[in-house]
Amino acid sequence: MTEPPHFERAPSRSTALASAVLDRADRDVAFIIRITGESLDLLSRHFQSFIEEELQRHGVLYGDHPLLRLFVESHSRELTDFVVNGIALQHQLGLQSFERSRGDAMRLLRADLWDTLHGYVDTAEQHFVSSLGGLRDILAQIDADRKMLGGGDDEP
Repeated sequence: MTEPPHFERAPSRSTALASAVLDRADRDVAFIIRITGESLDLLSRHFQSFIEEELQRHGVLYGDHPLLRLFVESHSRELTDFVVNGIALQHQLGLQSFERSRGDAMRLLRADLWDTLHGYVDTAEQHFVSSLGGLRDILAQIDADRKMLGGGDDEP
């Protein structure tokens, strides 16, 4: 068996690159706030419950359509990603800002994060309920399936 060729990088190239990037760090390096761990799971479960409640409010239950669980799970992930990515884009700290952040600045950041998180969650929920590709389409499909299978309300 032949071993793949071994390529070595010249240390001076990687050293030069690292130095060049850090020379620009004040304008090009950002610390991004990202929701992770239990908080990410909490956010995802919130959206899953929200979607289930909206569907139930419109008379749709899991037994009504074979792909409904997949719909709920995929849309809850999409809404979660919307919130997480929105916060990451909106809350980026430059290297100098991060180095100076202490005390009151960090408390203000926490309050700003709360406002942003609240706003993105509300926006995601409103988008789900009102979007053309969201709740109305799945409800129309379920109603069409019910009528086709003879389970619609229009049956005598």
